[in-house]
Amino acid sequence: MHKTAPFRLQAILDRDFGSKRSDSRAILGLALHLRSGSKTGNYTMKTKVSRAGVALVALLATAGTAMAEGEWSGNVAMTSDYTWRGVSQSNEDPAIQGGFDYANGSFYAGTWASNVDFGDDSDTNIEADFYGGFAGAFANGMSWDVGVIYYAYPDADESDLDFVEIKGALGYEFASGLAIGGEAYWDPDNQNVYLNATAGYGLSDVLSIDASVGNYSFDGGGDYTNWSLGTTYSTPVGIDVDLRYWGTDVDDVDISDDRFVLTFSKSL
Repeated sequence: MHKTAPFRLQAILDRDFGSKRSDSRAILGLALHLRSGSKTGNYTMKTKVSRAGVALVALLATAGTAMAEGEWSGNVAMTSDYTWRGVSQSNEDPAIQGGFDYANGSFYAGTWASNVDFGDDSDTNIEADFYGGFAGAFANGMSWDVGVIYYAYPDADESDLDFVEIKGALGYEFASGLAIGGEAYWDPDNQNVYLNATAGYGLSDVLSIDASVGNYSFDGGGDYTNWSLGTTYSTPVGIDVDLRYWGTDVDDVDISDDRFVLTFSKSL
């Protein structure tokens, strides 16, 4: 799993309540809302009893002793701005990222990490994701993927930023080379839903273009839409160079402004 970049924005809530703020603390507040589902104003913070976390443990246990029979891979990346669902997670600063993946038949599992900067009182600097699931293809060639993702912030002091999402995805590649897909992510503890549609096309063996449109819906209000358009070039030395434009419909918040993000990544 290579995560292309949320930040929890209180400003998203501010948009609906008519209180626009562009200072850094408001920006970081939005990021925290996206991450943890914490609510302010007319909302109350939900106690996070991660039922889906139990599902992730059960999912990983499914691999059992067969772990040694599968294949391992890794990835590393440097990006100019860790952007996730249209919002900067690194306060618009560069980030170093990487992870390891395991696959055995239809089963997969892995971990991925990045530096983050929410600029809030949690003082967290690390995000570590753990995920697992099953993926395959139907007889008609349509791909499918179901899994669980646990987002952890181990150095977040006493702040509870961790959350879990359950994922479902479908995809199809036409004979022309055009690939389309749809993804749904559900946070059962905070009742948040993220829907994403993607399309991509390989211009050559080393150059491709893709686009996405996503919508983040929150149980407490403050929904927003994001979009991206990017191109990826695979260099002869095995390094992928990705240049991507991100945009959202969130106004007056620096970390959700339109931006270009440059990422260098390599599979191991």
